[in-house]
Amino acid sequence: MLKLMRAPAKYIQGKDALLSTYGETKNLGTSFLFICSRSGEKACRAHLEQSFAGKEAAIRFEIFGGHSSEGEIQRMRDIVRAHGIDCVAGVGGGSAIDTAKATAYYEGLPVLVIPTVSATDAPCTGLSVIYKDDGSFSKYLFYPKNPDVVLVDSTVIANAPVKFLVAGMGDALGTYFEARMCARAKAPSLENGGITRSALALCRLCYETLLENGARAKAAVERHLLTPDVEAIIEANIYLSGVGADNGGLCVAHSVYNGFTALEECTAAHGSVVAFGTIVQLLLENAPGAELRQVQDFCLNVGLPVTLAEMGVTDPARVAVAAAKACAPGESIHNMIGDVTPEELTDAVLAADGLGRALRA
Repeated sequence: MLKLMRAPAKYIQGKDALLSTYGETKNLGTSFLFICSRSGEKACRAHLEQSFAGKEAAIRFEIFGGHSSEGEIQRMRDIVRAHGIDCVAGVGGGSAIDTAKATAYYEGLPVLVIPTVSATDAPCTGLSVIYKDDGSFSKYLFYPKNPDVVLVDSTVIANAPVKFLVAGMGDALGTYFEARMCARAKAPSLENGGITRSALALCRLCYETLLENGARAKAAVERHLLTPDVEAIIEANIYLSGVGADNGGLCVAHSVYNGFTALEECTAAHGSVVAFGTIVQLLLENAPGAELRQVQDFCLNVGLPVTLAEMGVTDPARVAVAAAKACAPGESIHNMIGDVTPEELTDAVLAADGLGRALRA
């Protein structure tokens, strides 16, 4: 494989960054459509309007329907055409961002991403999850490039509920270990290219940042405080993890999440399940005990799950159902050296749960 490295053309992060939106994006056009979640509009609209006030640019806000569905994307495309939009922006969580990415892609326009939470690494990636109009999964849509601009207002992130920051740390926790295994196995990245040293360095920095700043960042955001620790974790959750996963690849941790979506009783956020899946992957790798314990301790310190019960799963027999889905053809778990069977994964999940319960005792 040819080695490949992709990232957003521009990444901006900091206190009250929304006030700099016009200056950072004026090269993208003079007519902007902001596709917002309801909470995203509430958190960002006033500062966006202030940034564009008196400028030679038109802005329009639309509340999207809650899912990045085919019908909702078409509705936004119709608005783009009717109003001569030059740039599409997504404001909110993953679904608003995915709707904006898809709308911009189909209309051949640049896209601006403004995340209002740091719960996943989706803002920087070159793909979207698309749903059917009934809410069921349709497809992954892969783009020829990553977003043109990702603008993160740290004040908005710090004022969001702390559970989103913690979930983002869980999603970011898998980044280094999944990329490391993909590199060892010579498996492709999410962008279907070989893995560069640069990508692995970003993934390692992501993990190191979580260990150094994670617990203090959580304590600060619980009080809606913006500190250097919070800035560091925002960057880890959104940029380092996003660019790292895109260029480093996925493995067991994300397959565990996909598998657990088969269990209705699993109530944990995406990032929380990925964190537990990272522990499972380390057991399958037979990783050094010190490394495994370091990851477990991190999860304990920031409030990520180390047991099945903490994710809402109380019947051990149900693990086999999740394991079967996690090992389906095409899943990233097959990037493991030597591969993994559903039976092997079931045993590793139950072993991780047992170790976690011992730590909680």
